[in-house]
Amino acid sequence: MEQVVDFSLIDWSRLQFALTAMYHWIFVPLTLGITFIIAIMETKYVRTGKEEWKQMTKFWMKLFGINFAVGIATGLILEFEFGTNWSNYSWFVGDIFGAPLAVEGIMAFFMEATFVAVMFFGWERVSKKFHLVSTWMVAIAVNLSALWILVANAWMQSPVGMRFNPETARNEMVDFWAILLSPTAMNKFVHTVTSGFMTAGIFVVGVSCWFLLKKRHQEMARKSIIIGAAFGLAGSLVLIFTGDGSARRVAVEQPMKLAVVEGLYQGQEGAPFSIIGWGTPTNNPNRPYEKEVTALQLPKMLSLMAFHDFNAFVPGITDLIEGNDEQGIMSAYEKAERGKEAQNTLRCMKEAKGVDTLTYMETKALFEDEQWVNNYFRYFGYGYYYDPDMHVFKENIARLVPNVPLNFWAFRLMIGFGCICLLVLALALWWAYKKRLDEKKWFFRLAILSIPLVYIASQCGWIVAEVGRQPWVIQDLMPTVSAVSHVSVGSVKTTFFLFAVTFTILLIAEIKIMFSQIKKGPKEG
Repeated sequence: MEQVVDFSLIDWSRLQFALTAMYHWIFVPLTLGITFIIAIMETKYVRTGKEEWKQMTKFWMKLFGINFAVGIATGLILEFEFGTNWSNYSWFVGDIFGAPLAVEGIMAFFMEATFVAVMFFGWERVSKKFHLVSTWMVAIAVNLSALWILVANAWMQSPVGMRFNPETARNEMVDFWAILLSPTAMNKFVHTVTSGFMTAGIFVVGVSCWFLLKKRHQEMARKSIIIGAAFGLAGSLVLIFTGDGSARRVAVEQPMKLAVVEGLYQGQEGAPFSIIGWGTPTNNPNRPYEKEVTALQLPKMLSLMAFHDFNAFVPGITDLIEGNDEQGIMSAYEKAERGKEAQNTLRCMKEAKGVDTLTYMETKALFEDEQWVNNYFRYFGYGYYYDPDMHVFKENIARLVPNVPLNFWAFRLMIGFGCICLLVLALALWWAYKKRLDEKKWFFRLAILSIPLVYIASQCGWIVAEVGRQPWVIQDLMPTVSAVSHVSVGSVKTTFFLFAVTFTILLIAEIKIMFSQIKKGPKEG
């Protein structure tokens, strides 16, 4: 490494961003799904003219409004942090990252702002049909907002549709549609949104079961359960399908994430999937890819998940760090050498500009050479970990392995709690359809308990997605060591604790207001 890296600054900047993102994500999933549930209920009201449907719509709309307001506050802070804490990243991505966020602000935010006002305050001021259209537009706008943010996130995990401009040292967009419609972006969008549908379904079913347990608003609760469970179950089935797609994309584009999530240290053909492990896998600072976990496994299931082939080879952490010639896997050392070569080429071009025209033109031309780009520039980020001293390099590559225990257990909690929630939705819909819900007092308590479980599963999903790709801010091109802003560690620590206190107060306030409104229930008459 050519410069001293302040890893405490990197760690605190990551921690602050993680804090903001995780708090923000507490509020987003419910918003994504409950808006559609509200729209469905209001559609029933417009079609039937029955006041009970209007009361139901207003009740769930009130809970959505509380959640939506707090979510906006945390989301705004999250976007500002890209400029304050990750300014080098913001420069390096050029217009690619900013374009989807700009579209999100112009299209989705203004749609939300316009139609939310009509949805909440237009009941007696506009016609029923126009109000219904406004409610549906809010649901669409909220999910469109998620689309553009997830497109930007997907590009960070699988950069496509761009070229690197060596003159400005920035990545520039060359194909907007390739970025928008990339398999990673589309899969991530649908997977994330449908996880919100499951969350909303569980929330509506759980709250409704509380009413049934207390023998209050029982007719409203039964109807809400049918709509919430049907909507949540439909979303959950799509969620499973896109989860399979996510595993396949990760296997191809982020094999280290797959290996870490599974705790797979030595790659193998017909790799098993660990249901649960004994002896948590650890990150050994000297050799972070030694196997230290045993588990109850499903034979060959990981190979099937990753490549739809029971006998496919799944690389382990050791293969990805030390290389595997038999499988054609390049070692981290060779990638670092190539990345350093790309960095040196860029530096040479800059130094030659205005001094040595021939060298300048030759080095600049390399960045237009597709073969050179694929062989050298694609490993640009690895160059930050290169060091001719092998002892130093081995210390550096330890940072190329994400936190194994955190990812291993987060993935299993996500799947485990997700399966419980799927079962709750299926049982709720079946028993509601059979008119047998009132017999299942124990189920009411399980449904209420499933509300925090679905939130934990959702948070674990993002832990796997984001912590699992570390240390990369942009996969293979930019690590956190080069993305962070040059600010003082003290200022990051100060804002971290300020945000932690503020967000916690907001969360407590939201929960108290939610509980208060749920206890009041829908207005009668």
